[in-house]
Amino acid sequence: MRNFSGKRYWLIGASEGLGEALARKMSASGTELILSARDETKLKAIVETLPNQATALSCDVGSQQSVDSAVSQLRDIDGVVYLAGVYWPMPATEWKSAEAVTMVDINLTGAMRTLGPVVEKFLERDQGHVVITGSLVGFRGLPRSIGYTASKAGLMTLAESMYYDLRKTGISVQMVNPGYIKTRLTDKNKFKMPMIMEPEAAAEVMFQHMKTDSFSKSFPWPLSTLFRIGPLLPSWVYYRLY
Repeated sequence: MRNFSGKRYWLIGASEGLGEALARKMSASGTELILSARDETKLKAIVETLPNQATALSCDVGSQQSVDSAVSQLRDIDGVVYLAGVYWPMPATEWKSAEAVTMVDINLTGAMRTLGPVVEKFLERDQGHVVITGSLVGFRGLPRSIGYTASKAGLMTLAESMYYDLRKTGISVQMVNPGYIKTRLTDKNKFKMPMIMEPEAAAEVMFQHMKTDSFSKSFPWPLSTLFRIGPLLPSWVYYRLY
């Protein structure tokens, strides 16, 4: 089991929802945290309520300049957790290019911007821990999900590639794929979301997985099983499900 007491972690996308809930879990375990998001005011308010040492570090993952500035201010860290994400429900018949591109830019390209320089530093020490937040929707294309599903699918394959390349080094790579979590983002959905979780419950599952040596965790069960078997179904079966 991985011990987080006395460790130093950078949480990217920690101003609300799952990121904030995970920050509280990790801080209670004795982890020193650097919390990043665009809203520095929210971050500072969270930092003031955490039981262990924490720092607010403003970072817009959509801006290379902002990411470079944040990375330059980091001292040595033991791990990084990428939780940043944006979402708008969007069918292909109502394509909004600006929002679609933003989803890919924040959810996927933002991870590329931030994880690259961090992994470079980890490789210098041959030590580090990378956690990437995917989604159950990333396993196969879904209706009304232009942008978001594509971004999460890309993020999940990024995690898989990183795990493959780094598994024989001292750098541990993990991926978590949650289902629906009650946040400001899912409040945009007009459909009934099965097995929707509170951020605190999802953060507990995520943190328990982070303590293990396993690569991926998809939850909640049995919803995760339904999403995971999607890629195995013939197209003529899969597309009749929706």
